[in-house]
Amino acid sequence: MARALTTIGFDADDTLWHNERYFALSHDRFAALLADHSERDQLMARLLEAERRNLPHYGYGIKGFTLSMIETAIEVTDGDVPAAVIADLLAAGRDMLAHPIEILPHVEDVLEELRGQFRLVVITKGDLLDQERKLAQSGLRARFDAVEIVSHKTEAAYREIFARHGAGAERGLMVGNSMASDVRPMIDAGGWGVYVPHDLTWAMEHAAPPAESARFAEISDLSELPALLREIDLG
Repeated sequence: MARALTTIGFDADDTLWHNERYFALSHDRFAALLADHSERDQLMARLLEAERRNLPHYGYGIKGFTLSMIETAIEVTDGDVPAAVIADLLAAGRDMLAHPIEILPHVEDVLEELRGQFRLVVITKGDLLDQERKLAQSGLRARFDAVEIVSHKTEAAYREIFARHGAGAERGLMVGNSMASDVRPMIDAGGWGVYVPHDLTWAMEHAAPPAESARFAEISDLSELPALLREIDLG
């Protein structure tokens, strides 16, 4: 009997390793630097607006986030932001680009268990150099059959990726911590979308769960993934 699944896609940031915690630390640093000019909640709201506005220009990742912090600092100070603050924000961005990689629990054991059973693919978005750095430093590269770093995770992107690395999205599964990027577009492409929550998730990655879909599942952490895959594979 043919297997239901051939290929498993894994998000990287906050699915394989911690990432958002470094953005949270930069938020704290940003708020402290601009405390004389804006309340924290208002400042964070304006920063999120800048990030949304800049995504079409800078894409996802730390570099775009850093530029959005600088833009917001200019806005809230009416153009009078001190050069020292700009320098500090640039330093914050560099610190984020050099942060250590901390693998999330169960990742290595689960990848080792699944190797050879399915084609395993990292599917991540963001800055190419930063994503390549994190994957290299994680020590996980050899556990995967392929790596895809994309500008946006869309239905079309998933269809193309799972066609190249398997038998199409219909026989693929994507697992990640973002409803908006990892789950909903994969289900729209015809595949399975598995949500594994992380304590910290960027506001722009939030979306309503596709509870009406038979191809949606939620697990508490990656240790539950092998049992779910067996269930799906047996139909």
